[in-house]
Order: sequence, then structure tokens, then C-alpha cells
Amino acid sequence: MENIVYTYGNKVYLNITNACPCDCDFCVRHNTDGLGDMGSLWLEHEPSYEEIIKAIDGFNWENVTDAVFCGFGEPTCALEKLLKTARHLKETKNVKIRLNTNGLSDLINKKEETAKDMAGLIDSVSVSLNASDADKYEAIVHPSFGKKAFDAMIKFTKDCKKYIPSVKMTVVDTIGREEIEKCKALCNENSIDLRVRTYIK
Repeated sequence: MENIVYTYGNKVYLNITNACPCDCDFCVRHNTDGLGDMGSLWLEHEPSYEEIIKAIDGFNWENVTDAVFCGFGEPTCALEKLLKTARHLKETKNVKIRLNTNGLSDLINKKEETAKDMAGLIDSVSVSLNASDADKYEAIVHPSFGKKAFDAMIKFTKDCKKYIPSVKMTVVDTIGREEIEKCKALCNENSIDLRVRTYIK
């Protein structure tokens, strides 16, 4: 399953699941089958931990400094595999590990504080904020959990700040300047950095 590990820009990405509880209006999955040099990121099946490790160990990690859990699904839908894989990377590769996430891990895994499980394994987290309040978030992201998803995402991000060295939130530039400014204000209230991402067409 070659599409478990792929490169995009100067980083190595780990595509460990296609599962996701959201259907974001701007999701790259609506426009393309893949990114980088690996072709389609649609997995033939949900890979086992052993398949993920085989793909990692078969990849050339020379000159690689960053590994990112980010693919065609929400990585925390495979939380236990994510944590075990991060531990393997820490033990065998000299890389910084980032998690790109929708921030709904607690709801997905039905646990109170999944960020705590990532302590010592994940170096940075990027959480997709996407909107400044629960109503707008639900209208754009369409989470299967309904309106409670927004508050859960904010809580997860604040939890991450207790356990993970670097935490950011992101929005896509298509939401408009006024909404971006509201998202900046929300992040400032919670002492979280915000990055505005360019929409990938």
C-alpha cells in the first residue's frame, strides 16, 4: 500500500486512514485523488499497524526532518495506530512529528482528554478551526456529531496546549475576511496562533 507514506513539498506525510466524521465544503477530497508524488491517497482498505510500519520502514528517510499525520482521512479516527506509529518514529527516526487534525478526537474516540495521550509523541498540532462559532462551523464542516463538535474542537485544542509544544489553528481563506478576523479574535482569546491556509483547488 504505497499511498500510506507520501511526500508533499519538503515533508513526509502519513496517510493512515480514510475515515472522517466531517464533510467539509472545501475538502481536498472533493477535487482530487491525491497530492504530491504518491498518486491516489484513497486507501484500498484501512491499514493495520503492521502495514503502516512496513510502509514507513520501506521509505527513504535520509534528509527528512518532519513527519506529518495527514492524508485523506482524520488521523485520530485511528488513534491507537497513530500513537503507536508516532512512538515507532520517535524510536527509529530523527524527525519532528506533526498532527493535522479536525480536533474532534475526544468525540471520535469517546474519551475525555485524548490530547494527554499524545504527550511526548507529537511535537506540534494543527487544528482546523474553519469557523468562528458553532452554527457556521456546522454549516461548513458538516460534522456527524452536530453542533457539539465546535466546542469539543476548541476544548481539544486547549488541551493540546497543556501537553504538546506547538499548537496552531487554521482556517481556509475562502471563508472571507470578516470571518477570518473573528477566528483570529477567538484564537487570541485562547492564546492560540492562527494560520490562514490557501484553498487547494
